[in-house]
Amino acid sequence: MMPYRGRFAPSPTGPLHAGSLVAALASWLDAKAHQGQWWVRMEDTDGPRCPNGTDQLILQQLAQCHLHPDAPVQWQSRRTHLYQAALEHLRHNGLIYPCICSRKDTVQALSAQGWAFQRHASLPYPGTCRQHPPSAAQISAQPHSWRFAMPSGTWHWQDRWLGSQSQNMAQAVGDVVLRRADGLWAYQLAVVVDDAEQGITHVVRGQDLADNTPRQIALQQALRLSTPTYMHTPLVRAEDGEKLSKQNGAHPLDTRDPLKCLQSAAQVLGLDQHPGPVPQALAHWVGQWTAQHGTTNSQAETP
Repeated sequence: MMPYRGRFAPSPTGPLHAGSLVAALASWLDAKAHQGQWWVRMEDTDGPRCPNGTDQLILQQLAQCHLHPDAPVQWQSRRTHLYQAALEHLRHNGLIYPCICSRKDTVQALSAQGWAFQRHASLPYPGTCRQHPPSAAQISAQPHSWRFAMPSGTWHWQDRWLGSQSQNMAQAVGDVVLRRADGLWAYQLAVVVDDAEQGITHVVRGQDLADNTPRQIALQQALRLSTPTYMHTPLVRAEDGEKLSKQNGAHPLDTRDPLKCLQSAAQVLGLDQHPGPVPQALAHWVGQWTAQHGTTNSQAETP
C-alpha cells in the first residue's frame, strides 16, 4: 500500500470561513491519524474569481490554526500542461467530444423532454452534441466546450463517513464539461489529474462534494489512474438550512482566536471540546479521530 497522503484544496475566491475550516481540520486530522502527509493545493483555475492575495490569506489563516502543510503548496493555475495532456489522452481514445450548447440550449432541450426542474439542482446535460455532433464549421465559428462521454449504468462506491453510495451519472449529471467554452479548465478534470499526479491516497472533504465522486472515479478509470479513498464530512449550515458558503454571505474566519475557531469546527465533526492550548487540542482530536474512524479502504465498482 502507498503511504497515506491527504490534501486540503480550497478555491481562493475568498478567505476561509467556518465551513471550509471544518474540511481543513478533518483532512488534517485524518492525515495525522494515519501518520501520513497533509498537502495544500490552491484550486485557482477560475482565475477571474480569485482575487489577488486571497491564496496567501488562506495560508495565513491555516498557519494561525497550526495547520501546516507537509510539502510546498501547489497552484492549479501553474499545472495547465497536465490538464491539456489528460484532455489529449481522452480525445485520442474517443472519450470526449466538442459541445456548442449554451445553458439556454440545455434548458430548452430538457423542457422539451418534460424535465421536472428542481431548485438548486444541477441540470443533467441531455447529450445533444453527443447525439448530433456539431460540424467543423460550427466548431470553428463559435466557442465550444469539451465534454466527457459519461459511461452508462449505476456506479457504486464506499464512503468512509456516508457508507455505501450509488449514482446513475447519465441520469443525474449527463456528460460533464472538462474544458469550458471560455478556455478555463473545469474542476472535474483538474482535481482528478492533480490528485493522481500528487499521489493523493485519501480525499477528505465536505458532503457537498460527495456527488462529484462517481464522476471523478469514471474519469480516473478513463485516464487509467488510481482511485483514492473518499470521506465526506458534515457541513456547516446557515440559518436558512443552506450550506454555509461564500455565495450566501459566510463571514470570513477570524483566526485571531484560533482555538475558538478550531473548537467550533471540531464540534461539527462530533469531537469533544478541549480547553487548549491549540497544540494540545489538536493532539487530543487526532487521538479521538483515530479511535472513531480508523483505517478503511474505498472500492469503486464500475456499472
